Amino acid sequence: MPDRATLRTIEAVWRIESARLIAGLARAVGDIGLAEDLAQDALVAALEQWPSSGVPDNPGAWLTTVARRRYVDGVRRQVSFERRVAEIGAVLAEAENPLDEIEFDVHLEDDVLRLIFTACHPVLSRDARVALTLKLVGGLSTEQIARAFLVSVPTMAARVTRAKKALADARVPFEVPVGAELAPRLASVLEVVYLIFNEGYVATSGASWMRTELCEEAMRLGRMLAALAPDEPEAHGLIALMEIQASRIPARTGRDGELITLLDQDRSRWNRLLITRGLAALATATSLSGSEVSGPYVIQAALAACHARALVASDTDWTRIVTLYRILGALAPSPVIELNRAVAVSMADGPAAALTIVDGLAGDAVMQRYHLLPAVRGDLFSRLGRHAEARAEFERAAAMTANDRERAHLLHRAAVSAGQAPRA
Repeated sequence: MPDRATLRTIEAVWRIESARLIAGLARAVGDIGLAEDLAQDALVAALEQWPSSGVPDNPGAWLTTVARRRYVDGVRRQVSFERRVAEIGAVLAEAENPLDEIEFDVHLEDDVLRLIFTACHPVLSRDARVALTLKLVGGLSTEQIARAFLVSVPTMAARVTRAKKALADARVPFEVPVGAELAPRLASVLEVVYLIFNEGYVATSGASWMRTELCEEAMRLGRMLAALAPDEPEAHGLIALMEIQASRIPARTGRDGELITLLDQDRSRWNRLLITRGLAALATATSLSGSEVSGPYVIQAALAACHARALVASDTDWTRIVTLYRILGALAPSPVIELNRAVAVSMADGPAAALTIVDGLAGDAVMQRYHLLPAVRGDLFSRLGRHAEARAEFERAAAMTANDRERAHLLHRAAVSAGQAPRA
């Protein structure tokens, strides 16, 4: 049994190397499922050998060599070496002798980018794309992904297996799309990374308000994507958005894990390093696109920057935020964006003006299932002094959320509106 220090080292190596390993193997063998199996075989070999032999100087190359040899051995078992040696050489495309060490380094960046685009292919459902991205690109285990999304391990394993089968059945090519196909496919990739971040930033269910490990993983994927696609403004916009939002994490909960809203947060606890990095990424996105309102993630990053630049809540430029939400809503129409614009309007022009916007969203089918609609209505009613209506809205919102911390917060606000609890 490996000691704890070796296990931690192997885990760290796997997190760093797994995406590149699987990507390089997938390019070589033409099958993501087989590539992952070969990579897992190499990981098992590392667990067996490194505790006694020590961690090699180049662990990534060691894993690649072992995985490649497993592939060669598998082919040899199926057919004679004489018939297949030419095909093996063509598939591996790197070495004169198929037993020589394969060098994937020349193609590493392209391979990882291909892997991300393949894992996020639109042929898969959103849930499948998220699961497969975390598994193949993030290097997370099935158990870790299942725990993060509060489903059983067999359920998550089945989801990942179905996703790989769907890619194989659809014969999805292991490539980065070009031309007219690139923009919608890039949007799918960015969407998956942001879905992962959002699930960490505001957990949809469970006992915790946040799952910071998912935020960290999404930011890691975002930085990887921005490095692999350096000329794409929206990739830099997304990492800017995530880093600026993540800067608030230390201030978003109290001592006992209770929720603290944006306006009530102690901004001295915000992570200034993440803000600095996020603003730099926003500047890069803006310089590439020529505008701070060029795409949905760049605009959302600009919105987050408005909050980050305000050292105290009263310094927030709400008029600018309203304008940015109006531009975002025109670019990507959504009732959720309109609800966010209403919140900004309430701060810039007062709750009555915002209530008109919110009431106009009540008939939307999506919003009727969205707990933040009654939550926002409750806040507006409270600020207007209509406390009985505020209480009813907060209670309705609490009944709709599956997150325990958020439910407790909404019920506390309902109690405050009813005069049954002190204000926080």
